[in-house]
Amino acid sequence: MTARAFITGVAGTTISASERAFLRESQPWGLIVFKRNVSDQDQLIELTSSFRDAVGRHAPVLVDQEGGRVQRLGPPHWPAYPPGAVYGELYDRDPASGLAAARLAGHLIASDLIGVGIDVDCLPIADVPVAGGDPVIGDRAYGHEPGKVAAIAAAIAHGLQAGGVLPVLKHLPGHGRATADSHHKLPVVDTDRGTLEATDFAAFRPLAALPLGMTAHVVFSAIDAIAPATTSVTMVQQVIRGFIGFRGLLMSDDVSMNALSGSLAERSNAALAAGCDVVLHCNGKLDEMAQVASVAPLLSGEAAIRAEAALAARGAPEEFDVAAARKIFNDMVGGIAAQRMSS
Repeated sequence: MTARAFITGVAGTTISASERAFLRESQPWGLIVFKRNVSDQDQLIELTSSFRDAVGRHAPVLVDQEGGRVQRLGPPHWPAYPPGAVYGELYDRDPASGLAAARLAGHLIASDLIGVGIDVDCLPIADVPVAGGDPVIGDRAYGHEPGKVAAIAAAIAHGLQAGGVLPVLKHLPGHGRATADSHHKLPVVDTDRGTLEATDFAAFRPLAALPLGMTAHVVFSAIDAIAPATTSVTMVQQVIRGFIGFRGLLMSDDVSMNALSGSLAERSNAALAAGCDVVLHCNGKLDEMAQVASVAPLLSGEAAIRAEAALAARGAPEEFDVAAARKIFNDMVGGIAAQRMSS
């Protein structure tokens, strides 16, 4: 059964009859879950299973599970993870330890997710924040130097994949310099192209082979003065596919965010026309989901090839002693995390 070029959310902790009918008819490529969809392990297993039953295939299920401020599955049923900056601070003390902790974090997160039917994590982030940037990235970032950020991001991605979970590289080609939160308004970055290529974009280049990526709703005026990367053919073709060389399936960030203008159908069409392979819609409002589905084509051509390649990269989890690994991880990051909480 051929999927359509969008990823959807649902409203609550179960899939309603109307949502089930929508999923069966519209055939989204995947589902993304949020805190509103989660109560405990048994419930989440039932939700992910019900979604796949509705679409009739082992479709991907995604989540934003970074740690810190962005963690959809958390205590008491799942462990808390530190923000990305902790791996950066550990890296500054000893690069090998920082990378080991980052990889272990990815593997542990994957072990939490795969058991409840989630096989894609919207992680790692390769955004490089700068002074004066909006705090929406902040301590989610691994550092302020692109080489370091790329190395930690790669370690987390490798850990996720070792645990059977696909990573999503975000936010292409960089959200760290944005002076606004794209959930609320459209950020405009006026930095020259040379600087962007040496910093923001540079962090993504070593990660270009990852199977999945997500765009940024950010305008880079030196390259396209009007459209954000998500809806800019120039940004997608020249920067994301070109300079960065990203080869995986490219999804938009959430098209319901206020950074974008126009109807949901217009936003979705613009993202697909720019070169996004798949449109992401997150809020679970059925009327909005229907608007997105109405313009999402069946996956075909290069987009279908990239989608198939991404799903083919889903591997069985490696043998892993979770309890022992969690103790090692907590010993590695516990001191830094405690210092951050007390400061």
